[in-house]
Amino acid sequence: MTHLIAPSVLSADFANLQKDIIMINQSEADWFHIDIMDGMFVPNISYGFPVLNAINRYATKPLDVHLMIMNPDRYLEDFKNAGAANITVHYEACTHLHRTLGAIKELGCRAGVAINPHTPVNVLEDIIDYVDLVCIMSVNPGFGGQKFIENTYRKIRTLRLLASGRNNDLLVEIDGGVGSHNALSLLKAGANVLVAGNAVFAANDPSIAISELKHLNSDMLTA
Repeated sequence: MTHLIAPSVLSADFANLQKDIIMINQSEADWFHIDIMDGMFVPNISYGFPVLNAINRYATKPLDVHLMIMNPDRYLEDFKNAGAANITVHYEACTHLHRTLGAIKELGCRAGVAINPHTPVNVLEDIIDYVDLVCIMSVNPGFGGQKFIENTYRKIRTLRLLASGRNNDLLVEIDGGVGSHNALSLLKAGANVLVAGNAVFAANDPSIAISELKHLNSDMLTA
């Protein structure tokens, strides 16, 4: 499949949020990536349901909601009702991960699992057949603009081996420090969803930045 681009709204201009939402709508982006932080699972607080509802009101593309929160099960239905098409929870925050993924699927959402940089891929072995998306954190979660962790490439390849023959349609999403300098290498390693924050919103023309990430073509990937 063609890889997907999901601009991270955390890097948008919150004084002009509607403007940035319209820009993403009109761009070649595929999803809106929405980071929800509670100040407990990660040392930062982002935004809650009022902002998510406002984004959903204007967005014309799916909302890829990434829950960096404790006890996410409490709010799954609320996030669905606020417009989430994908709901990703953290392996590190879920005591009964299979149950949580089932609850997300029952809501009609794509079910995702995120793993922090220190978490090995093999912890997903028993749910790899069941999950729709795995988000590999390529920075320590909580803040935008961090330096990309190089070990991410190895984790992508390991994940693809784990999913081979069991979940060949798995979406492998990379979140953190993604930009034009490493996007092609990430795709070659096996990623197919790229979350881009500063690489998009700090660009002179965010729409062009999105287009450039989107049009890393198959010839480049096989070169």
